[in-house]
Amino acid sequence: MAENRAEVFAGAVVLAVAIGFVAYATGGATSAVTGTYELHASFRSVEGITPGSDVRLAGVKVGSITKLVLNPQSFYADATIAIDKAIQLPDDSAILISSEGLLGGNYVEIQPGGSSENLAPGAAIEDTQGSVSLISLLMKFVSGGKADPAAPEAAAP
Repeated sequence: MAENRAEVFAGAVVLAVAIGFVAYATGGATSAVTGTYELHASFRSVEGITPGSDVRLAGVKVGSITKLVLNPQSFYADATIAIDKAIQLPDDSAILISSEGLLGGNYVEIQPGGSSENLAPGAAIEDTQGSVSLISLLMKFVSGGKADPAAPEAAAP
């Protein structure tokens, strides 16, 4: 009988911890969604970014990507971004896709401009820069080490 009580108690503790995790996870998700406004941006490439990816300002998360769709007219990726209502961005701000390092993931970075006018909810950020492919960067680095046959040679003294 004592073994049954110990098993029931251990099961109750595990269940209480699981309920606590679920409550914590849903509480964090709803608080992040309620205090936001939407902005839009079009990128040449959104490689490494998915809905839910972080949007950061000065390294601090201020929002997330909520939607990514391909624009069939421009062939750019249109992103919908949820930004914290407490953050008011100048209308000349830039948005770019950055990498956390060679092995890290990608995130969206906002670089605020200097305008006195702010972006209204639903506005588009015009100054965008898509993600840069690591393979293309490596190819440029490798090919940059070779001498350019069209370059003039230095005159010998």
